[in-house]
Amino acid sequence: MRNDVRRLRKLAGYRQEDFAGMLGVSRQTVIAIENDRYDPSLGLAIRIARVFRTPVEEIFFPRD
Repeated sequence: MRNDVRRLRKLAGYRQEDFAGMLGVSRQTVIAIENDRYDPSLGLAIRIARVFRTPVEEIFFPRD
């Protein structure tokens, strides 16, 4: 799954450490999500969407 997490995080002005703290995950998890090496659980995807006040489907995209 591709995603726009890195772009949205940078637009919001959050450091990876701060963003990880908001989500209750490690910085390594944020890095893995941003690098498309880890697909978050539905619960985590929803938390990410809430932080950005953006629908999940506008952040995460299926690979073609």
